[in-house]
Amino acid sequence: MQRWRGLDHLPGGWGRCVVTIGVFDGVHKGHQALIGRAVELAGQRGLPAVLMTFDPHPSEVVRPGSHPAQLTTLRRRAELVEALGVDHFVVVPFTLETSRMPADQFVHEVLVEKLHAAAVVVGENFSFGFKAAGNVAMLRQLGQRFGFVTEGADLVSAEEVTYSSTYVRACIDAGDVRAAAEALGKPHRLEGIVVKGDGRGKDLGFPTANLSTPKFAAVPADGIYACWFTDAKGKTLKAAVSVGTNPTFSGKERRVEAFVLDVDEDYYGQRVAVDFIERLREMEKYDSVEALLEQMHRDVDRTRELLTES
Repeated sequence: MQRWRGLDHLPGGWGRCVVTIGVFDGVHKGHQALIGRAVELAGQRGLPAVLMTFDPHPSEVVRPGSHPAQLTTLRRRAELVEALGVDHFVVVPFTLETSRMPADQFVHEVLVEKLHAAAVVVGENFSFGFKAAGNVAMLRQLGQRFGFVTEGADLVSAEEVTYSSTYVRACIDAGDVRAAAEALGKPHRLEGIVVKGDGRGKDLGFPTANLSTPKFAAVPADGIYACWFTDAKGKTLKAAVSVGTNPTFSGKERRVEAFVLDVDEDYYGQRVAVDFIERLREMEKYDSVEALLEQMHRDVDRTRELLTES
């Protein structure tokens, strides 16, 4: 898959293509169905499948300070859509100028002149253009004028829950990482650089890798989690992960700390990933270090049991 940032650098040689458009944060099951349809249609027509997304999130530009929690980094998003068969991953920098572009201008300048769309596949609730004035019906009408077809795909749901990035964020915010994984079709992942911590975990016999996560990362609710930890070399290991302020020691800074089981290694400076499998318990304050250590041993045993089963 080829990756592009900005529309001005796109090659003109790919001819026509099938385009799908959206933020695609999380690449959840609904996104997967939408992208899958675009890839299928592209294959039927012998054309490349192009996914167009935006950075930063449009909400942050239109309403500064309203950036939603980010389920996936752009790099992770690209990896996930490549696995679905996308040929070109196009990131459009979203600016105030972009937000003020009328819907018909967006279609003509972006979809027709820049991308040379033969078909456009979007969700049935897709909106675009200044003040979200454009919808699927308008896109179909403009497609008839400019020579491309439009498909509005149904939203994906299960047990009366419609899968959306908003729903997944709510699950993660509540600590329900199992429900989030069901909607995502995979565990929720946090990525970050391991930075120096207080060293307290090492003194207690539980050395941790402290993740510095991206600014808007969707961090689960405070608690202890069973997770898979992937190091910079791609090795996947079991880990018990603490999210919170460590109230037993009157901590104030919210942290994500991973105790990697059965490994004695310093991950400082590495880019690592943590996949959340199960929430073991809420964050608690203990009356003594001894009581905390007893619970930590139980957490590690439960983590080992859960991940061995999985």
